[in-house]
Amino acid sequence: MDERAALAMLEDVLEPVGDDAAVVDDLVITTDMLHERTDFPPGTTKYTAGWRAVGASLSDVAAMGAEATAAVAAYAAPEFDARALEAFVRGAHDVCTSVGASYVGGDLDTHQEFTVATTAVGETATPVFRTGARPGDALCVTGALGRSAAALEQFQARNLETANELFRFEPRVDAGKHLAEYATAMMDSSDGLARSLHQLGAASECGFALERGSIPVAASLTAVDEDAEQATWPTDIVDDPVLERAITFGEDFELVCTMPPETVEVARSALSCPLTVIGSVRGPATGITIDGNPLPDAGYTHGGDESESS
Repeated sequence: MDERAALAMLEDVLEPVGDDAAVVDDLVITTDMLHERTDFPPGTTKYTAGWRAVGASLSDVAAMGAEATAAVAAYAAPEFDARALEAFVRGAHDVCTSVGASYVGGDLDTHQEFTVATTAVGETATPVFRTGARPGDALCVTGALGRSAAALEQFQARNLETANELFRFEPRVDAGKHLAEYATAMMDSSDGLARSLHQLGAASECGFALERGSIPVAASLTAVDEDAEQATWPTDIVDDPVLERAITFGEDFELVCTMPPETVEVARSALSCPLTVIGSVRGPATGITIDGNPLPDAGYTHGGDESESS
């Protein structure tokens, strides 16, 4: 089974399941695991690995609209190198500090492959789940999409300073807290926009109509594609290699949310990052469309034949 099949199986065993994080008595908790082979391209510094690994869990806290409190990480490697370990911890500490949380330690172990398991906790009395989207709501996304895809291209080109900088994304904790006042449903885009919308639509039993011209694409991804001699990814989804990469690669950790259209401007005014309306919520019979055409469920999956390496 790949990750999605395993999660679907567990829905029959665990209740509730399916959101970015669990909520227990106003405590938000989430955990993630990243591996060197699939999650850290050659050239990723240990500082970037610490930032990104812990940032992924902080992004789940953000998607629930919660205040981030703390994070821990279990660090495993074939052997312990003092400089690498120190750099990892500095990255983990710095990403926590950037969102007002504390990095409070973790665990060490030896393992044949560099592997990190992270846990983040937060607090909120009013969490935002994936289940509240309503027909007529505006569909919005923070920031821009494609940053991690651009980072991978830079890693492959051995532009390592630029690649590592792009890989150190900003967890949208502050945005999530502000959006929680207005959002009817929310999640992060770690699996890519297209796949995230299929997940959000299934949870809220709704459809989405996207407008391709409104989708914000990271300038770094556009630049990578313009410099490339030819595209290295298929274009059968939207017939645009840059846009397709932006909405299917995943690992961007932006927030995808729905809200009443009349609240978008006031919600946007409270944010320090862009908030873009990319479409609207429709009834479930419409499915997920982009400019009226079906948008396939394509994106990042851990395990199985669908896996992409970020």
